[in-house]
Amino acid sequence: MRIMRKTKPEFSLSVQYAASPAGVPTRTQFRMWAGAALEGDAAVTIRIVGEEEGRSLNRDYRGKDYATNVLTFVYEQMPLCQGDLVLCAPVVGHEAHEQGKSVEAHYAHLIIHGMLHLQGYDHEDEAEAHAMEAVETHIMRRLGYTDPYAIEEVEQQHG
Repeated sequence: MRIMRKTKPEFSLSVQYAASPAGVPTRTQFRMWAGAALEGDAAVTIRIVGEEEGRSLNRDYRGKDYATNVLTFVYEQMPLCQGDLVLCAPVVGHEAHEQGKSVEAHYAHLIIHGMLHLQGYDHEDEAEAHAMEAVETHIMRRLGYTDPYAIEEVEQQHG
């Protein structure tokens, strides 16, 4: 696990709404969640999209022909972390409902997850996944949310 620095990072955030902002968290919430996951200076754009754009981006950049919850596009690592987080509002809402989570908590988790990807975290193998999930859970709890993986663990034990 990486150690979070004590000084507050410089953070530039742009939020774009390419889908209806109804039910989508505020720019202030996005800034709070993204900032909580920052380890260094960053310039980030968060784009909220509909299912069509989400599917198109996932197909074009990942070769997967479906809309996914969040896509992370990293542009620079050092000294300034730059990138885009693209969240598909219909998928986020559907997943939150399916998982019994509030839409707000699910957005918070996905923003934190994406911000960690922008800073070099990954989950390509089990060890990386556990490390990344531990950091996500720590940040979520620090912000007053529950463990985002607790529901999945219960489902796996009973499924």
